[in-house]
Amino acid sequence: MKQVIGIADMKISTKADDVLITYALGSCLGITVYDPVARVGGLIHIMLPVSTVNPAKAAANPLMFVDTGVPELFKACYKAGAKKERMVLKVAGGASLQKNEDTDQFQIGKRNFIMLRKLLWKNNVLIKSFDVGENFSRTMSLDMATGEVVLKINNKETIL
Repeated sequence: MKQVIGIADMKISTKADDVLITYALGSCLGITVYDPVARVGGLIHIMLPVSTVNPAKAAANPLMFVDTGVPELFKACYKAGAKKERMVLKVAGGASLQKNEDTDQFQIGKRNFIMLRKLLWKNNVLIKSFDVGENFSRTMSLDMATGEVVLKINNKETIL
């Protein structure tokens, strides 16, 4: 069953027939985690790098920010039976949707990925694979039966 993850949203699954999917990853990051032994997986669609820009919004929805959303993703997977040392993490998005990256004044996509890498490094977690940057949007899906992550970019699918 297809489980759609919206912006600043997250879903966790243990069902082999689920496919977790998120659309329109521009500057946002799509982050999947999957434990192949416990068969627990999750997908989060994160908008912004740090919650300190708006603590009230972060309190209302921690899934909006890298620094608060990623810990929520891991905690939810642990609660469902995943183990940190087995989890496979994949990332997509972080694009600059400006025609020229130099005119992207805020560089949200780049800052999102930098913040994610810092957070993961501090917690001794490695990224298995990623497809970030450039100037196009992505659709990302996680097949719970296999742990396979598929990206759809300009109507072309590739395995991440």
